Amino acid sequence: MSAYLRIDDLHVHFGKPPKEIRAVDGVSLTIEKGEILGLVGESGCGKSTLSRAVLQLVRPTSGAIYLEDQNLSELTPRQLRVARLDFQMVFQDPYASLNPRFTIYSTLLEALETRGRIPKAERLWRVGQLMESVGLDARGMLKYPHEFSGGQRQRIAIARALAPKPKLLIADEPVSALDVSIQSQILNLLLKLTHELQLTMLFISHDLSVVRFIADRIAVMQAGKIVECGAAEEVSDRPRDAYTKKLLAAVPKIVF
Repeated sequence: MSAYLRIDDLHVHFGKPPKEIRAVDGVSLTIEKGEILGLVGESGCGKSTLSRAVLQLVRPTSGAIYLEDQNLSELTPRQLRVARLDFQMVFQDPYASLNPRFTIYSTLLEALETRGRIPKAERLWRVGQLMESVGLDARGMLKYPHEFSGGQRQRIAIARALAPKPKLLIADEPVSALDVSIQSQILNLLLKLTHELQLTMLFISHDLSVVRFIADRIAVMQAGKIVECGAAEEVSDRPRDAYTKKLLAAVPKIVF
């Protein structure tokens, strides 16, 4: 496998000294094609900033991000708009990320047509097919986001992210706002889609147990730095860094 995403010595700083905030401080990572990399750390450690830097929603202070050997920082706005079709994001709050004025049909059709116009005769079928791929009833396509549950809205958000047929999916805390039983459904759906569509995924969470379930490798982030990175089982069963050990100690344990 070759690295689909490569992050080299990335820095994202906000403000100026002496009040400068180093949200991302010298991060280097690679994600292989077809791999799920879990990025875990407590709130405020820089995980979301890193994901937004990959999308170029936040411009890095220094360093480079390569997508299939293409340096995203060197792209013009027009080139970046085209490149973004290959990497999509699923946000933490599905309700906030969906336009409440759009029906699900309008939301998904707009996403589908980012690759080109779809003939009128095919539109209902294409939207319905996309909804069914994430476990939703296609008959609900004329409803609005508020008419769905939180788990259903997250399925809609996943469907929208998949519509342009991306190669890289960035999931930023996609289950933290959901009930535990629904979390399991969404995690299994992401695993299923990743394998079926041969996606590469950066999965971000503060919960090490969730990351262990879904990821092939785990990178642990603290105060803007990667403090440990390795195979999921190795990091969760034999952690080397003291911070990783603290994260593991914070995972709830069932006592009978």
